[in-house]
Amino acid sequence: MQTHEGHARRRLRLTITGIIFFLTTAALASTSSTTRSATPASATYVIDNQKGKFIAHAFAGGLFWFKGHDHYLAARDFSGEVELTPGTVTPASLHLVVKSSSLEETGTDFTEEQKKIINKEVHDIVLLPDKHPEIVFQSTSVTAQPAAAGQYDVKIVGNLTLLGVTKQETIRVKLSLSDNDLQAVGQFSIDRDNFNVKATSAFHGFVRVKGDVRFEFDIVAHRR
Repeated sequence: MQTHEGHARRRLRLTITGIIFFLTTAALASTSSTTRSATPASATYVIDNQKGKFIAHAFAGGLFWFKGHDHYLAARDFSGEVELTPGTVTPASLHLVVKSSSLEETGTDFTEEQKKIINKEVHDIVLLPDKHPEIVFQSTSVTAQPAAAGQYDVKIVGNLTLLGVTKQETIRVKLSLSDNDLQAVGQFSIDRDNFNVKATSAFHGFVRVKGDVRFEFDIVAHRR
């Protein structure tokens, strides 16, 4: 049978154990809260294709009356999202999708009739939108350096998928941020042979381009 002193010691141990449990729980909760507050929230921006532009610039190398003129194929339908960290940009990511069928000749050196021929060749022989409906870029890493107030020099490395072929490409971007909008301006070049992009031969090869194709973009996106 326990003595009064034994009961007192048992109550004391239980009290000490309770205090230790309370202090440990409080410390863990405080650490978790600090970790959550130290992790900056990301922001998602949705690309607006009505306010931006995405152009494939194919350098001249054609025949007959197309010879000597560069081709500017503008995408009428592109979409995507930018996810970034306010204040630092990174961590960040970019997902961009261009509908192949929406690329159309916009070069001012061509008549409307010539543009129709170019567009038909581009669709039927070069881009094959029925088989490959989308051109997709997905970033794998993003780095950024402040350039001015609200502006950053950004380097985006990612995978470009064109005509079913995926290759790693690097894009350098001038990024401007405001409260609810962003603007990304830049360009990057690819070797069309790496993606099996054909120089067309229909219509006696009216549309031929050199090895490099430069993608030029001015993208506007709005915060979700």
